[in-house]
Amino acid sequence: MPYELRDHTADVAVEATGETLDAVFGAVADGMAAAMCEEIPTDGDRFSLAVTAEGREQLLFDYLDELIYERDVRGVLPVDNEASVTGPSDSPSENGEWHVEATARGVPLDRVTARDLKAVTYSEMDLSETDDGWHAYVVFDV
Repeated sequence: MPYELRDHTADVAVEATGETLDAVFGAVADGMAAAMCEEIPTDGDRFSLAVTAEGREQLLFDYLDELIYERDVRGVLPVDNEASVTGPSDSPSENGEWHVEATARGVPLDRVTARDLKAVTYSEMDLSETDDGWHAYVVFDV
């Protein structure tokens, strides 16, 4: 499993690893879903989203925040997350911006018993490249 849930005072944290930046974004998002729901049904339709930010960490924050927004607006738990991240070095004409194009399977909330995560936080956030790929640590307000 590329993520682990971590106890964090009154909040919950997700620690994730991935061989690529794409993989670690998807793993953190899957960890966020696991923090909300223990058993995930196999139904639900895929949906797409795109987010742009000025920095890598800000992109991760905004991506997870957008998934929480999609949960609230669509009434679905975003699971089986896939992300494709590009940065300024991938497209120098993008004014230094980072982009994520992502998809998720939206499981209807009425099919699960889900704990509410209120928000993603910058508290202790880490997104770093390692010898083995990428590491992320994100705390969520519950």
